[in-house]
Amino acid sequence: MADRRRLRSITDRLANEYGRPVLRPHHAPIDELVLTVLSQNTNDRNRDAAYFRLRERLPTWDAVREAPVEEIEDAIRKGGLAPTKSVRIKQILEAIGEDDLLWLADAPLEEAREYLCALPGVGRKTAACVLLFSFGRPDVPVDTHVYRVGGRLGLWPPKEPLVKAHDELSRLAGDDGEYAYETHVLLIRHGRRTCVARVPHCADCPLRRMCPEGRRRLGAA
Repeated sequence: MADRRRLRSITDRLANEYGRPVLRPHHAPIDELVLTVLSQNTNDRNRDAAYFRLRERLPTWDAVREAPVEEIEDAIRKGGLAPTKSVRIKQILEAIGEDDLLWLADAPLEEAREYLCALPGVGRKTAACVLLFSFGRPDVPVDTHVYRVGGRLGLWPPKEPLVKAHDELSRLAGDDGEYAYETHVLLIRHGRRTCVARVPHCADCPLRRMCPEGRRRLGAA
């Protein structure tokens, strides 16, 4: 089992390589919920285009909740999977009702997480995005890049279930919301630029001496 000092060493090296990100909580949890739904299976550009068109067409979340699903679908088409995402967004907003979710900032973390995960189609990654980006709460979202990089670094066993990877990374990041944010962003940057899926650039990696997968690949080269 990895320890917090090792994770801090990893993130410090990545910060030297990619810059240290700064957390700026935006306190808009419903915005984050919808944005995260729109981010599924698409790139950031298409996600943002879909989000801004939705807000242009339907400026309030009450309006989105009350709109026909076909209108939501048309507004978010640029983001891909619009038939599925439109239904999911409407279901989430109907489940929330008029609640602004600002109480999540001060609720016990496990209670806040459980509430979000009980919403239609919301899993640990989406819940963590809402808690971290909206309020700076210490929950680390584990996306494809984070899961791949963390597995190669030995932060969790191979083929570890995603929910356990979330638990482990949040444990390692500790109770500091800012450190949770650094961990998430830096592992994503590393996964996109160096520790890519098919052929990672191990020879150029700032973590090559502390990465079991990197040492194995370089030794085999």
